[in-house]
Amino acid sequence: MAGPDIEALIRQLSKLPGLGPRSARRAVLVLIKKKESLMLPLIQLLQQAADSVKICGTCGNFDSQNPCSLCLDPKRDRSTICVVEDVADLWALERSAAFRGIYHVTGGLLSPLDGVGPDDLNIAELAHRSEAKEVTEIILALSATVDGQSTAHYLAERLDGIDVTISGLAHGVPLGGELDYLDEGTLSAALKARRPV
Repeated sequence: MAGPDIEALIRQLSKLPGLGPRSARRAVLVLIKKKESLMLPLIQLLQQAADSVKICGTCGNFDSQNPCSLCLDPKRDRSTICVVEDVADLWALERSAAFRGIYHVTGGLLSPLDGVGPDDLNIAELAHRSEAKEVTEIILALSATVDGQSTAHYLAERLDGIDVTISGLAHGVPLGGELDYLDEGTLSAALKARRPV
């Protein structure tokens, strides 16, 4: 059995998604064995990220600057805003390289059973951004879950009076699927075949 410091590290790592206690134990062993080449640089990078990473005040992405590099990129198409639930979904769409517009992260989905209402999400800022004269389309790229579709329906109603086209991802995204777990080809096809909501 490992000492208390090592056990505490294992417990902390096992809280990460995809790492259970056994995987965390293996990761800790590798980190300890390769202290100089892995553990110490990792500690330095984690501290650096903790000190510098911010939430973009415009779209909700994570970056070391605010506004983020995507919002500041002059090559992005500012006429189209892609609405996603989480930063992981934004990163998944960026990996697909199929979307060149700008993003808006809601920070979650509406879920009355969990007590998550419109005021708990970044929805008011989306309505404000949608009124910009250059914005012509809002893509609701939310998960194909009950909560995702309920949120998309709510957003479509909320944006109804604004002169923009509202579209959603095509049915290539499987029902019950979450964007972060889809491959780039599926995401790319879904974006290209989007439909009005």
